[in-house]
Amino acid sequence: MSDDKPQTPPDRLSVNPRSEHFEQSALERGIGIRFKDRVRTDVEEYSISEGWIRVQAGKTVDRKGQPLTLKLNGPVEAWFEDLGDDAPVAKKD
Repeated sequence: MSDDKPQTPPDRLSVNPRSEHFEQSALERGIGIRFKDRVRTDVEEYSISEGWIRVQAGKTVDRKGQPLTLKLNGPVEAWFEDLGDDAPVAKKD
């Protein structure tokens, strides 16, 4: 692996291309999220420093066709899945 790639994911990331926190290169590497000691695969956006994730609220969409989301507060940990099982984990200290 080359040294130019960061070892930990960004502090805040979104899967929505319309968001200012969208980062395609990070998403292509695969992001693992642990929220309240549970691995989550349904995360739309997260912030490690602020301690929250956004998840889709069922199949409900707004008038523009964007999914409605719920903001859940708690400890968030993130890692790049392409680094394997011993990947460095980004978390709030």
